[in-house]
Amino acid sequence: MDMFSAPIPGQSLTTEPKGFPWERPPEITDPEEAIQMHLARLSEPDMLDMVLDLIESDGIDVKTLTSGIMRGAVAKGMHTIDVALLVAPVVHEFIKQGALAFGLSPDDGFENKEEKAEYAKAKKTSLAKKMIKEMPPMRAKEVLEVSPAEQVTAEKPKGLMSRGDR
Repeated sequence: MDMFSAPIPGQSLTTEPKGFPWERPPEITDPEEAIQMHLARLSEPDMLDMVLDLIESDGIDVKTLTSGIMRGAVAKGMHTIDVALLVAPVVHEFIKQGALAFGLSPDDGFENKEEKAEYAKAKKTSLAKKMIKEMPPMRAKEVLEVSPAEQVTAEKPKGLMSRGDR
């Protein structure tokens, strides 16, 4: 971004008051009406296709999708942030159930990804231990026999920082 294309400090105070939708009173103040508006909009075939495509193809989680929808409605002046916070859980569940009805398995977006990775690692580790227990026992002689070609000889360190034999 160019330094000269940024807004000048105080520039927002020079624009027409209430020139932006979020600066005017919201169109909907009742959370029930906001829920009806969002659910009716999400039920439209084009919108439903777009939402399902975002979940399926792009892998966007339901939480991110819901917060984007709420932010957009606030930016357009449909309702306030307070109403968005009240409506978001209902919209989230509507999107999730819609995706499940179409055979998708949407990510809620609430899980801790690190925790999931640790769980997957622990599961793989326990599976590996189980496989090792089920393996037939090896004889000690087979394990200890190492041919001279397989033996690794330790090389003496070389270079400026090596200690050498003192």
